[in-house]
Amino acid sequence: MSVLSGKGALVTGGSRGIGKAVVERLSSDGAEVVFCYERSAEAAEQVAKETGAHAVRADLSSKEDLERLFAEAQARLPGIDIVVNNAATAEAQKPIADITDEDYERVFAVNTRAVFLATQWAARVMRDDGRVITISTLNTKVPAPTLALYCGSKGAVEQFAKVAARELGGRGITVNVVTSGATDTDMLRGANPPEALEQTPMMTALGRLGRPDDLASVVAFLAGPDGRWVTGQNILATGGLLV
Repeated sequence: MSVLSGKGALVTGGSRGIGKAVVERLSSDGAEVVFCYERSAEAAEQVAKETGAHAVRADLSSKEDLERLFAEAQARLPGIDIVVNNAATAEAQKPIADITDEDYERVFAVNTRAVFLATQWAARVMRDDGRVITISTLNTKVPAPTLALYCGSKGAVEQFAKVAARELGGRGITVNVVTSGATDTDMLRGANPPEALEQTPMMTALGRLGRPDDLASVVAFLAGPDGRWVTGQNILATGGLLV
């Protein structure tokens, strides 16, 4: 029997990159998976076809879309056992002086409020011994110019996880953060010039960029039975980019 047989999982942002790898891994480990996407409909359909997971279009800056996603997950899954908060935006990379109200609202709606609401929903409906896992970024440890909104929005969700771990531990529910380093995704390549991507592997202890499946393996460990004694932690899955 697969380690996640009979488990239900919701993954946000599951059509590409780390989220896609997480959907693939949790599905292969036996979980029934619902995942959401915003724009990549063709990619989402392909992931659903290959894994048997169910794709739901949702704009995570919309509370109404989030509520519809949650309802769909409850209708499709045998129960809610795993929630992976993966979706994020790295929009509005600007100096603080140039950030607009609209920039702020959009980034914090997707990166922070959506994670809070998903964690809140999980706290209400998740079965005992469940797992909440949030993907964060090494930039909360190594901030850089123009990343104020990205770093700030991700730093908040790291604190949500610590509090939720304390609140939900009595039910056997673990809540953790997986911090990604330089992982070879569309987001990374879109945010960095080619010369930076050439230099980054030399900065890691393992001498390469991370792959989405590297992060998915860490998520799978936390989501499975072997992760039962790990909670309230921020696991740096960076290949030794920060040691």
